[in-house]
Amino acid sequence: MKKLVLSTLLVLQAVFVFAQQTSTLKGKVVDSKSQKPLQNVVATIQSTNQSVVTDAEGIFTFKSIPDGEPVLVVTSTGYRTQTFVLEVTSGQNVDLGTIVLEEDITSELQLSLVTITENDLGDDNTGSESTSGLLQSSRDTYQQAAAFNWGQARFRIRGLDNQYGTTMINGISMNKLYDGRPQWSNWGGLNDATRNQEFTMGSAPSEYTFGGILGTQEIDTRASHYRPGSRVTMSGTNTNYSWRAMGTHASGLNEKGWAFVVSGSRRWAQEGYFDGTDYSANSLFASVEKKFNDNHSINFTSIYAENSRGKSSPNTQEVTDLMGVKYNSYWGWQDGHKRNSRDKDIAEPINMLSHYWKINENTTLNTNVAYQTGKIGNTRLDYQNGNNPDPTYYKKLPSYFSNLGTYTDVEIEGFRNDFIANSQINWNAMYIANQNSGFPGRSIYVLYEDRTDDSQWSANSILNTSLSDHISMNAGINFKRLKSHNFQNLLDLMGGTYFADIDPFYTGNNSQSDLNNPNRQVGENEAYGYNYNLFATVFDGFTQFKFNYNKFDFYLAQSFSRTEYQREGLYRNGIYANNSYGKSNTTTYENFGFKGGLTYKINGRHLLDFNGLYMTKAPIMRNVFSNARLNNNLTPDLADENIVAADASYIIRTPKLKGRLTGFYNKVSNSSEISFYYAENIGDSDGDEDSFVSEIVTGLDKQAFGAELGLEYKINTTITATASASYGQYIYSDNAKLITNDDGRAAEGHNPVRNFGTVYLKNYRQAGLPEQAYSFGLEYRDPNFWWIGANINYLTGGYVDVSSILRTDNFIIDSDPNNTQGYSYPGATEPNVRRVLKQEKFDDFMLLNLVGGKSWRISSKNRNTFGFFVSINNVLDEIYKTGGFEQSRKATYPDLVADQANGTPSFGTKYFYGYGRTYFVNFYINF
Repeated sequence: MKKLVLSTLLVLQAVFVFAQQTSTLKGKVVDSKSQKPLQNVVATIQSTNQSVVTDAEGIFTFKSIPDGEPVLVVTSTGYRTQTFVLEVTSGQNVDLGTIVLEEDITSELQLSLVTITENDLGDDNTGSESTSGLLQSSRDTYQQAAAFNWGQARFRIRGLDNQYGTTMINGISMNKLYDGRPQWSNWGGLNDATRNQEFTMGSAPSEYTFGGILGTQEIDTRASHYRPGSRVTMSGTNTNYSWRAMGTHASGLNEKGWAFVVSGSRRWAQEGYFDGTDYSANSLFASVEKKFNDNHSINFTSIYAENSRGKSSPNTQEVTDLMGVKYNSYWGWQDGHKRNSRDKDIAEPINMLSHYWKINENTTLNTNVAYQTGKIGNTRLDYQNGNNPDPTYYKKLPSYFSNLGTYTDVEIEGFRNDFIANSQINWNAMYIANQNSGFPGRSIYVLYEDRTDDSQWSANSILNTSLSDHISMNAGINFKRLKSHNFQNLLDLMGGTYFADIDPFYTGNNSQSDLNNPNRQVGENEAYGYNYNLFATVFDGFTQFKFNYNKFDFYLAQSFSRTEYQREGLYRNGIYANNSYGKSNTTTYENFGFKGGLTYKINGRHLLDFNGLYMTKAPIMRNVFSNARLNNNLTPDLADENIVAADASYIIRTPKLKGRLTGFYNKVSNSSEISFYYAENIGDSDGDEDSFVSEIVTGLDKQAFGAELGLEYKINTTITATASASYGQYIYSDNAKLITNDDGRAAEGHNPVRNFGTVYLKNYRQAGLPEQAYSFGLEYRDPNFWWIGANINYLTGGYVDVSSILRTDNFIIDSDPNNTQGYSYPGATEPNVRRVLKQEKFDDFMLLNLVGGKSWRISSKNRNTFGFFVSINNVLDEIYKTGGFEQSRKATYPDLVADQANGTPSFGTKYFYGYGRTYFVNFYINF
């Protein structure tokens, strides 16, 4: 084994002598432990972007190489990349002999961590987004730090939400039309089956799509592209889940042209890191390919990933001080078990048929058709004519009694102790209340889910062709058709026999969910409350031309898309009787994009790279309808987003040092956001107290600029140092517009839409991410196949998500018509208003992470391998906030000041917290 490692190191340090352009280069790639040839390993001459892949014998061949000092890069998923510096002289063809690739255990670790860092992705809680999943396949030092060291703090690359990146399986976009984000849980737990990936950063060119400004991730599930063999893993952790078992087998391509891959996993926990967060997930994967001849292959892929997990609550500082950072208000004891009232359940199987056509030596055409259907459900408690079951309801908190000013300190201490003693949901009390509702069989409390049943057809064709020795073209067309059924689904009557399908806050016809079926009694697994379909049809296409020369590479790409949305109400809502049932008008958006880039090759080791993009983007379906649950109204003043992005990079790649320094700028204009909440004293003098409104902010301009640095340096053959840094400023670059849709006003016969005019957001920081992040790491890799690494991370510049309604004139100007100018409310001077509306900045924090592992070759005959690795994140058990949002309940200056007067507001900011000290242990065997 030592001789093998020594020979590998000598190959790495060798300087190879070559002839001019007519010289050839060849080599054979094998696995370091098994010595088996590795197929589909990518060998690239960096200065020319010439790439070849190894055949079934592990052999690759270049027919020509350039002058100068080109760099050869050998890469394969699951292995450490090898880099060779080539020094070209004349008159020789060179055979590199055997190149040994060493297993990259860290890639397995990172693939495993994606499901840990995703946490609340896609939930309706503000500040819960992360981009860690998008970056799981990256090999760039900076991107790895962003995904796996900073991802646990919900760091976002370049301040961007996931909807500005594109995640694909076989070229078909997996981004949801509803919110623009990929639903990672649709293939969660299938790490081995989804490890064949390609990634582009920012607006760099992709062969599969025009993309966005965050990057693209392409997951390849073609069966013949998997390394033959089997793999079984068992993992334990104290994060989202406790245990994971996974197995995968790939057959390789046999003599009859068949190949197949199967994979399955289970992840589960009675309780995750946060209190009351149960977890259960089962995932299955199958891919079968038939190769008819050298020109035609067909592949069928089927993915089923079912996931159910309990959510954790964001909490005010008051609640955290009383109960700790792991406290979760969503659960309570029932029959000796913790029952969470807020579960997220996902099951959306994907079936995909792909045709691969090699038209000739220079041209390929890949066509895919996919069908995805299934459900997403988010459970909640509902109640009628009963007390709010939420243990953190403001009237149950000590601050409520303290802020009334009528209780003694002794009495307030009693309220504090009472809250601590009753800090979880009381399931038994709700069952008892249902038995004594006063109406035989009628439930006061029920458990329901906000349910979405999607059915989507997708199809695309991707053409890749080499037009000449220096010019290539990529082109693609895509089609999607979505039907999304959205409804409130009753899950548990909790001892009763029916629930009334009414809104108890209103009377008469206004209380009816469906005037076509008034006073309906709802049973379990029946829809109630709201019920509607959303339809979307999307067509888009792109072309891209790439030009490769000795000193310069550049590309130009363009895209066009057409998007149609429509709502169909299945209920005639009592408040919106004339505008809720039936189909709405169809709204159409046509969009385009242009991007280009240039790479200047100083030599084989040093490159300068530039990219620029301008595009328009249709609003996501979530924002098109102002209150889709109840009516067909379109969001006023909604417009296409305008997106501008540019970046410039200096890249160095040598056998010892790899690095990238990038400066970037991006701006998203005319963005929109919709949120729902209860607010007090909004609008004119006849405004309702405690109104439930949908808040619609349009014309948002989000600007980001900054720099990224990633460095990797091999100190010697066993020790590697890494350093990464991100510095950014992510702001709202201008003010926006705000309106609300108030159901209470509509019930009174008034126009439900209120225009609040300007929302003063300019120069406020975008929330939900640290603006600065720094990382330094060391890794020791022993020749006997064991390794250990550590990294220290420092993050700063995170901010709370500000309330928009608090930053309108409504906050400072009395709604009385006689007060039309200036700061109407007493004390609402400019300095005072600035003080109470100052955006909260989170404390800086440091995270120390450790990782290590060992692998063995356990059979010289069968060349099987066994290994394990362990990671410990946040070794020092740092407590830190990863996000938070201001509550909008107190919507005027005097109300907010009064709530904050005693230092413990009843409607204070709610926070998300990161994990404390966590571990991940993984055992695996390859055979």
